[in-house]
Amino acid sequence: MNKTIAIIGALDTKGQEFAFLKNEIEKRGCQTFVINVGVLGKPTFKPQVSSYEVALAGGTQLSDLVSRKDRGQAMSVMTAGAAKIVSKYYEDGKFDGIISMGGGGGTVIGTSAMRSLPVGVPKAMVSTIASGDTSAYVGTSDIVMIPSIVDVAGLNRISRTIYTNAAGAICGMVSREIGKEIDEEPLVAATMFGNTTQAVENARKIVEDNDFEVLIFHATGTGGRTMEMLIDSGFITGVLDITTTEWADEICGGVMSAGSERLDAAGKAGIPQVVTPACIDMCNFWAPDTVPEKYKDRLFYEWNPNVTLMRTTPEENMEMGQIFAEKLNSAKGPVAVFVPMGGFSELDAPEKPFWWPEADHAFVEGLKSKLNPDIPVTLLDKNVNDPGFSGQVAKTLLEMLLIGA
Repeated sequence: MNKTIAIIGALDTKGQEFAFLKNEIEKRGCQTFVINVGVLGKPTFKPQVSSYEVALAGGTQLSDLVSRKDRGQAMSVMTAGAAKIVSKYYEDGKFDGIISMGGGGGTVIGTSAMRSLPVGVPKAMVSTIASGDTSAYVGTSDIVMIPSIVDVAGLNRISRTIYTNAAGAICGMVSREIGKEIDEEPLVAATMFGNTTQAVENARKIVEDNDFEVLIFHATGTGGRTMEMLIDSGFITGVLDITTTEWADEICGGVMSAGSERLDAAGKAGIPQVVTPACIDMCNFWAPDTVPEKYKDRLFYEWNPNVTLMRTTPEENMEMGQIFAEKLNSAKGPVAVFVPMGGFSELDAPEKPFWWPEADHAFVEGLKSKLNPDIPVTLLDKNVNDPGFSGQVAKTLLEMLLIGA
């Protein structure tokens, strides 16, 4: 059976471009399912889903958007409507992958719709802003961003090439066949940073030797958010949350925060989790000149020319301990906390720049002041990267997983 690709776009202002894309996709043997999000005028060709239906899904009559001529409102309504429409029709089996094209507005609508789809559904966005910071558009999804090179406005020798390549890309993505083992290993999520590589690699090997597959997420903000999203989506069986550094950035205003929802998903899902405060001794900034003036007298370490690490204080660590306690108290599944009293990171060790035992003890004080007494806390006089520490963390998670099996 031929695969079907959803095309989402404004067929009133960019109908020529989308007609070309549609034709290129169909030339490659795929069917198309077109969703019109244009508000200003009539579509240049007939879609499967009208802008009237999209606007209604967004909570407003299309005629109201047309009469008000408020671009901001139209964007808001069509963005919300497109996400609902795309999700609904995917669940109904109407398409196998999705593609869109546009400038700033088109990218917002297209990627919002794509983010409503599960991980693994092929998604491609041809965009004028694909070469910039696309984190707000991609989020934790697996959207492929394709730079349009020129504006999505008319057909020319450059745009035809880009659109043709994009058609080939999405057709190739939907035609792939992913082998599926009869007995797939359950998934365990683990968080890692450069400062905890040894710890996580050791824990990963122990867990994988016991017939689990480990997904490692780099704790850079996006990594933490992606892990939480996959837990929410039901992909994950257990969590080795060794590297919780993103909370230091949330507290101190660093550049790698995963948001205030970090540490929520596993508890809500009721899956086993082992948590350590690894790398909360550091907040991340970019080059030294990006560090806020208020921190000028703090202790810093230049990890590389583009990453500057700031040592967290006892007060900040105590606050994080209290936050961790509040998060873990609400968990519906088994939880254990391990604290490496020999140092929270590679830099937090005797004779190393971030060694500050008082700050580390402050985390423990904050944690124990609010943590439910039935949640076990194990203090080990080892650095986080000591195999004896990460080994106990891994074995504890395995015990939780096997008990719940």
